[in-house]
Amino acid sequence: MRTPTPTPAAPSRRLALGVLAAGLLMTILDGSIVTVAMPAIQSDLGFTPAGLSWVVNAYLIAFGALLLLAGRLGDLIGRRKTFLAGTALFTAASLLAGAADSPGVLVAARFLQGAGSAMASAVGLGILVTLFTEERERARAIAVFSFTGAAGASLGQVLGGVLTDALAWNWIFLINLPIGVATLLTALRALPADRGLGLRAGADVSGALLVTSGLTAGIYAVVTIEEYGAGSAHTLGFGALSAALLAGFLVRQAKAAHPLMPLRILRSRSVAGANAVQMLMVAALFSFQILVALYLQKVLGYGASATGFAMLPAALVIGAVSLGASARLIARFGERNVLLTGIVLLVGVLGLLTRVPVHASYATDLLPVMLLAAGFGLALPALTSLAMTGAEESDAGLASGLFNTTQQIGMALGVAVLSTLAAARTESLAGAGRPAAEALTGGYHLAFGVGTGLLLAALAVAALVLRNPAARRPEPRTEPRAESRAGSELTAP
Repeated sequence: MRTPTPTPAAPSRRLALGVLAAGLLMTILDGSIVTVAMPAIQSDLGFTPAGLSWVVNAYLIAFGALLLLAGRLGDLIGRRKTFLAGTALFTAASLLAGAADSPGVLVAARFLQGAGSAMASAVGLGILVTLFTEERERARAIAVFSFTGAAGASLGQVLGGVLTDALAWNWIFLINLPIGVATLLTALRALPADRGLGLRAGADVSGALLVTSGLTAGIYAVVTIEEYGAGSAHTLGFGALSAALLAGFLVRQAKAAHPLMPLRILRSRSVAGANAVQMLMVAALFSFQILVALYLQKVLGYGASATGFAMLPAALVIGAVSLGASARLIARFGERNVLLTGIVLLVGVLGLLTRVPVHASYATDLLPVMLLAAGFGLALPALTSLAMTGAEESDAGLASGLFNTTQQIGMALGVAVLSTLAAARTESLAGAGRPAAEALTGGYHLAFGVGTGLLLAALAVAALVLRNPAARRPEPRTEPRAESRAGSELTAP
């Protein structure tokens, strides 16, 4: 049996939280910063229009396909080792991407970045929940972690525009080098050593091959829908292959003596329900993060930097709510109630966007939308807490990997489905003689409407399936532990 890892003192835990947040920031930043630099990359390296999409797709496929495997690997060989290896790989791949002089080199580097991100991201939440065991301090730590992700997405759009305009597209990758090196050096000191369960506890090679190849085929099918069409033989063939491989994986997990993903983790209402809600929510919110940026640039004529700054208020209110209110609200009202409130606010965000006009005023038509994005600052910390507290400590890495995997699947579905619907609607309106700006706006309206429907589905699942963990497992009234007292600085108002 594995000896439990002692809980570090408060300063060490705060430093460890900073390391995990920095690793997440680097990953999220890289995912969003590239979007505004795509035209410059295409012009400099000579990408074809179809080939350019692989700057994003290569990263998404590697990241999404390897998360579950990386999460379980962290449980087996140690989460600290997995985090360090992933961060090192991501940092080295960023250097390769920044120095790329051909499309092939950049796509290969992006695939390696995705693999490194998967290793580091998959175990981040698993490390966090084992460091912060008291309910209130864990809620506060998850709020910080969630804010970092949301801030990274918005900061990436601002920083990508500024770096591309002021320097060159290469710097959107090279900026990862100082962050990565600093994260590695600090992680060596701050993250607690853990030996893991050992490979004998779950070295399921067949299961690993099935789930990785199944997720790869599925994500590939989804991200190429816009190129091949939803009903094409290509999309349906890879979709069927993915379904068969993943079905084989589930059969294997039910029979294997040492499964890669013990199916007991899905028996938890919190784990299963939170992952389902997240997939729906992330798929819907793609239309906010990406399509709003396209609307600002293609319809309203904003530049890359102006677009990033226009979306900055959303990051600020998400940060204010995540860091200033979410932990207290969760402690008082429970994760489920806070999650439901956050989703209702997000329904308002996409609902308002279905009515945004061609000639919009930022102050009256868009700023209220950005402010309602505060709902994300309520929903994500509560959802993360529900997903992680429903799993046993020995499965924390797996639960973290699963949570990140459903996030990536939701994102890929949102990218493929909503962008395809928007493009088809735009083409239809343009064919009917509508002006370009009006046709584009009509396409975005359809995507925002579908996104609203996905959020309503997420609201229904959350209301019907999820429960507050505190209601199921009341905290025993015992004397406070030494480490809890040491952590009081983190949770103090």
